[in-house]
Amino acid sequence: MKAQRKDMCTQLLERYNAEGEAFLQRILTGDESWVYRYDPECKAQSMEYRDKTSPSPRKFKIVAPARKVFFTVFWDMEGVVHMEFLKQGQTVNSERYISRLRALKLRLRHVRRDKDSILQHDNARPHTSRQTQDALRQLELTTLPHPAYSPDVAPSD
Repeated sequence: MKAQRKDMCTQLLERYNAEGEAFLQRILTGDESWVYRYDPECKAQSMEYRDKTSPSPRKFKIVAPARKVFFTVFWDMEGVVHMEFLKQGQTVNSERYISRLRALKLRLRHVRRDKDSILQHDNARPHTSRQTQDALRQLELTTLPHPAYSPDVAPSD
């Protein structure tokens, strides 16, 4: 495991030495996480005019339930390139991840016209399945090597 990580790190450093800053600018990182969705107030409440000297209007304390939603995001050195929320009750599998990669590829045509992208993502099963690997080749998305899953190493590290 340590030898594998050392080899990967050496390979990446060699690419950086050969290509320099351009190599880093091509890297596109993707990750997924659970996030809470919470709407603190409705649009009418947020648009209500209040003078500095007037007392704030009395509102009943209504707390909307916070829902967890699954969020996928892809970013580069300049910021977020593409993001999607998973619909309620769905799970991430190879098919769904491939559809996100296709949407990402379409987005990249508009955002990064002059750059070839190198995708960096973790080794979750939907990312490493044969279907996903075939789709990555078909979409002409190069991936960076990533060591086997380890809780102390995230793709962005």
